Amino acid sequence: MTDEESPITAPPGVDATRPSIARAYDAYLGGKDNFPVDREVVRSTDEVLPEVKACARANRAFLRRVVRYLVRDAGIKQFLDLGSGLPTAGNVHEIAQAIDPTVRVVYVDNDPMVLAHARALLAINNTTTVLTHDVRRPQVILESDEVRSYIDFDQPVGVLLFAILHHINDREEPEAIARTFLDAVPSGSHAAISHFCDVRDEYPDEAERTAATERIFNERLGTGRWRRREEIRGFLGDFELVEPGLLPLQYWRPDPEDPGEPFEHHWLVGGVAGKP
Repeated sequence: MTDEESPITAPPGVDATRPSIARAYDAYLGGKDNFPVDREVVRSTDEVLPEVKACARANRAFLRRVVRYLVRDAGIKQFLDLGSGLPTAGNVHEIAQAIDPTVRVVYVDNDPMVLAHARALLAINNTTTVLTHDVRRPQVILESDEVRSYIDFDQPVGVLLFAILHHINDREEPEAIARTFLDAVPSGSHAAISHFCDVRDEYPDEAERTAATERIFNERLGTGRWRRREEIRGFLGDFELVEPGLLPLQYWRPDPEDPGEPFEHHWLVGGVAGKP
C-alpha cells in the first residue's frame, strides 16, 4: 500500500505526523489503520532487519497459542491485555470467547485510534471493553471503575504483556510497572510476556543489525529496548514459568493446527508464568 492509498483519516486527538507504536505494529502486520509516518518506520527497519514483519506475525501466532492455553488448560476467564494495539485478525476476545463465550477481556492502550476502532468492533459485545490509558500508570488502570466492572480481582486473571515492556524505557521502571499489575491479581492468575531479547553475546554476527534496529525504534518511536533474557524473566517476578519456559516464540508450544509461517529468529522471546 502506498502512502497515497491510505484509506483512513486521523480521528480527533490523533497526530498523524508522528508515528505511534500501535499504528506501526499494525503496519508490520500488513494492516490499513496506519499513516505514512508509521509506514516509514517499517521501511526504515526493513532496510536493516527485514525479519521484523515476520516477527510481528510470529507474535500474533504466539498470542493465539497463549490465550488458548490459558482458557483451556489454566481455566482463565478474564484477561487484562496491556498495550493491546489496534484490532487485527485473531484478537484476544475472539480467541478466548470461541472457547468460552463468558470470558471477559479488558484492552488497554494509550493510542486514541485503538479506542475508536475497538469500540466499533465491540459495539455488540458486552463481555469486552477497551480503555485509553497509559500502562506506565498501572495504579490508575487497576483502580478505574471500568476495569473493576469487568475484572473480579478475587478470581484468577490473565495479564497479557505482549510486546509492550520493550517500549518502556529503563528510567520508567518497567519492572515496577509489571510488579504492580502482578501484585494486584490473586493466586491462580497467569502472566504472559513477549519482549525483544538482546542475544548479541550468543550471536555476535547479529550485533550490528540489532543495534541498528534498536536505534531506529528509539529515533522514530522514541522507545525500544532489547533486554537480556534474565531481565525479561525478572518482569514476571515470583510467578512460576510454565513449560517450556522463556524462549524464542516459535518454540513455545507450537500448534500443528495453527503453525503460522516459518520463523527462525531468536531475538523475540516469550513465556507464560502462573502465580502460586
